[in-house]
Formats: sequence, structure tokens, C-alpha cells
Amino acid sequence: MLAASSGTALAASTFYGIVVHVSTSNIKVQDSRTKQTLSFAILPKFDQVFSADGKTTYQMKAIKAGQYVGIIYDQKALGARHADKIYLLNNANERIGSQ
Repeated sequence: MLAASSGTALAASTFYGIVVHVSTSNIKVQDSRTKQTLSFAILPKFDQVFSADGKTTYQMKAIKAGQYVGIIYDQKALGARHADKIYLLNNANERIGSQ
């Protein structure tokens, strides 16, 4: 039973959109196609900000409102939706892992 629940905690989802708000404790992103807006908690000392190809890292201060991002998140570990990794994208059609 414990193994099943720890395997579920590893399951993550991806959300793409434009940053509406960013602070030291959360980021709010809106999908421009569906107009769905989601907020994600950011843990203290969060350092998982990458370029679209995952090869370059950035500090949180590089994220600004109006930027396209891809967020890998889950809500199992904390019980609330939280960002595991944030990818800075060039446009709405770009996807994580693209060259």
C-alpha cells in the first residue's frame, strides 16, 4: 500500500500559458486558448527554472508577467498544486524539450 501511494506522488502534469502574476511564493499562469488560469505554490529556495530545451538554468527573478512558460506540477506531496519545474518558452507553440 505504501509503495502505491509513493508511486502516485511522482505523477506530474504539465500546464502551458502566459504568466499573469509571479511572486516569491506563487505563480499564476493563464492558458491563452482555453482562458483557464491556474496558480502554483512555489517553495522557498525554488531553483528549478529552465530554458525550453532544459539546458540552461535561470533564477526566479527571470520570470516576468507576460512570458510564456511550461510548468511541471503536482499536488500530491503538499496537498496543494505546486510547481516542480518551470520552463521559459519563446512562444505559445513551443513545448518543453524542443530545440
